Amino acid sequence: MPQRLYDLQRNLPELITLESLMRQGERWIRAEKVHEVVLSKGNAGARTKLPIWVLEMGSRNPKAPVIGFFGGVHGVERIGTQILLSWLHSLIHRLRWDSALHQRLEQVRIVIMPMVNPGGIWQRTRCNPNRVDLMRNAPVDAEGPVPFLVGGQRISSHLPWYRGRSGDEMEAESQALIKVVREKIMPAPFAMTLDCHSGFGRLDRIWCCYARTRKPIPHLADVYALKTLFADTYPHHHPYLIEPQSVNYTTHGDLWDYLYDDAIARHPRNTLLPFTLEMGSWLWVRKNPRQMLDFFGYFNPIIEHRQHRVLRQHLPLFEFLTAAAHHWHHWQPLEQQRPQLLQQAISHWFPAKHH
Repeated sequence: MPQRLYDLQRNLPELITLESLMRQGERWIRAEKVHEVVLSKGNAGARTKLPIWVLEMGSRNPKAPVIGFFGGVHGVERIGTQILLSWLHSLIHRLRWDSALHQRLEQVRIVIMPMVNPGGIWQRTRCNPNRVDLMRNAPVDAEGPVPFLVGGQRISSHLPWYRGRSGDEMEAESQALIKVVREKIMPAPFAMTLDCHSGFGRLDRIWCCYARTRKPIPHLADVYALKTLFADTYPHHHPYLIEPQSVNYTTHGDLWDYLYDDAIARHPRNTLLPFTLEMGSWLWVRKNPRQMLDFFGYFNPIIEHRQHRVLRQHLPLFEFLTAAAHHWHHWQPLEQQRPQLLQQAISHWFPAKHH
């Protein structure tokens, strides 16, 4: 046991923090181990087992709205996991004294999957231990050309953004995420998810589907309504650029494209809005160019005060999304409002298509 703790502290301290928080919040958390990643070490055959946990808090009513938070899909982007652990810490400690939070959680359910790819975090790689990029792993092909390599490739597992072999089953971590969304999120009449990543540009972006095509998703009016609600509620908020991912580039194999389409097919009367928080890590690099000497520094704030700032600056967004999920009836567009909102959204995000 001491050896395991030593290895975790060195390679995966986030798991120690997570399991400590699970113990502190056991009165309010329903925890489930949805998969276990097994890593082999050396010729001696020693193995390290890394659990993939999913946590639920709040209402058990299957008709309650749901907000889901995900992180650690890419192992080098561990700041996403750390932000979710910061959020979980805040929730647990507020539940000790905040009756308003208790009342909210009677009406809404929170699902948190903070480490989808613990093997990748342990090994300090973007991919999982099988060298597959989980966010290129779904059986979804982009419409038209995609950026070389970045858009997902099947050339070699030794190159980045590897999708896996054509026809193979999805990776176990991908299947675990899909199982969680299908069982714990899709059945809700209204649900949103936020998947926390880092590494793209100098701005913090909130991306919605699609990643595989520039065609608008059926719920684009809902996304635009939420964007407007956020801007009206927090006019001086942290500067997020909210947009479809395809505005920047398209990719093969996006798990959230797959799950969004799957939700429409399985639960056509429900609404699932998947979002990705893509933190602009180049801002951290620009302020501290020495980070470029460490590959890990391209995706995470290294200086302590900057890390602390990142850990706290997104919590208002998490609070907003939780409240918006709780009160979805108050802002989701009515049928008669959808055509106008859709036109505004297309004009805003796809002006070339509009004209």
